[in-house]
Amino acid sequence: MFPGMAMAAQSAQYRGHSTEWWTQFQEVSERFDAASITEAMADVIIPKIPSPLLRREAEIAAEVVVLHLNKPLSEELKVRAMRAIHRLVATVERLTERATGDETGTEAAYALCHALDGRWADAAAEAEPLVGTQVLLKAFVKALRLERFDNALAVRLLRAGQSPQTAVQAGLVVGKYSWWPTWLLKIVTERALAGTLDDDTITALDQCAYAELSPAQSKMARRLLNGDETLIDGAAFRLETMGEPRAAAKLREGDLTAVALAARLIPL
Repeated sequence: MFPGMAMAAQSAQYRGHSTEWWTQFQEVSERFDAASITEAMADVIIPKIPSPLLRREAEIAAEVVVLHLNKPLSEELKVRAMRAIHRLVATVERLTERATGDETGTEAAYALCHALDGRWADAAAEAEPLVGTQVLLKAFVKALRLERFDNALAVRLLRAGQSPQTAVQAGLVVGKYSWWPTWLLKIVTERALAGTLDDDTITALDQCAYAELSPAQSKMARRLLNGDETLIDGAAFRLETMGEPRAAAKLREGDLTAVALAARLIPL
């Protein structure tokens, strides 16, 4: 943390998510894009800086830093970025020292300094009360740079209170299995929102997708996946009478991988 910022950070009245929570985004993606998150955070934080002169200096610093992040091998841009950050920090600290009362008007500028210095989780925790949660979630999810990933679903799950890890897992599943029928993707969303989307469920859903179920069988599979005890008992009995006692036992024990077989044996 830059000199003088510790006191400002401690005195800020935070609400929303903690620094530790925001840090999880960097932990779930090895491709986390520094330039993307820095530019996105600058775009939403800078307008919240009340001083026109400070806001202009913040814009200049952000532009140089993003240029460097997009061309990390450039020594010239590296030096320019470091100078711009230190100049902005010095200006913010000087304004804070001169201010009277509890409100300094530099809260957003402090958050931007952390963002430009690569401390995006700190910056997000500080900026959230100023800019809101939604824009920050979109910025962090976009910066993950994951292939075959449903960004919209991930943001929806995060807004519903799920952890970044859970939201990213669901986004990856839907992105990877986008060819699944709508009723299966709906189950993925429901399970993810409830925090119960695990590997067993994904395996079972994949088998249902490959089973080419009719609309009636798909409806039955959905009820089986949702734990309809009456239907499970009836399907297990049908499996037993058709010479599939092991599958019947698995279905009664809650093994979801038997759902696809049970659904296919339901008369059309």
